[in-house]
Amino acid sequence: MPINRDEAFDREASGVAMVHGPIDTARLLAAVGDAAAGGNVLFVGTVRGVTAGTVTRSLTYDAHEPLAVATLATLRQEAIERFGLTACAIVHRLGPVAVGEAGVAIAASGPHRRQVFAATEWLLERLKQDVPIWKCEERGDGGREWAHPTTAPRPGVAP
Repeated sequence: MPINRDEAFDREASGVAMVHGPIDTARLLAAVGDAAAGGNVLFVGTVRGVTAGTVTRSLTYDAHEPLAVATLATLRQEAIERFGLTACAIVHRLGPVAVGEAGVAIAASGPHRRQVFAATEWLLERLKQDVPIWKCEERGDGGREWAHPTTAPRPGVAP
């Protein structure tokens, strides 16, 4: 079941969420704040209007939610341990997302900025590679194309 975007999101929760609405980036960044942190990073991945010369109208994200949440939680914990983070939170949108809106946000904090920057980049790359989230791009010409992750078919769609 997706987490409602109005529910509290804090470090005592799982630290990961899938939402069907706008991501509250201010709340996400505040959730990882800590007096021991010298670096706080918020990465926000937005839908761009042109990809490889092709106009994008919107993206629609779909996921195997229980597996996606579990995988995100595992990656989050690995990042905390690997990079010595103070805190970390990840939120990914599901459903339609308009150009300019956030599809994913990763917030992290740690004693030093370099480890926090490295952790957020590592998390995004692993998310794109490992988490069962698929995106459908609606192009300007009305065409639609499902993508990512390339290693697993979208539920209900034959490979």
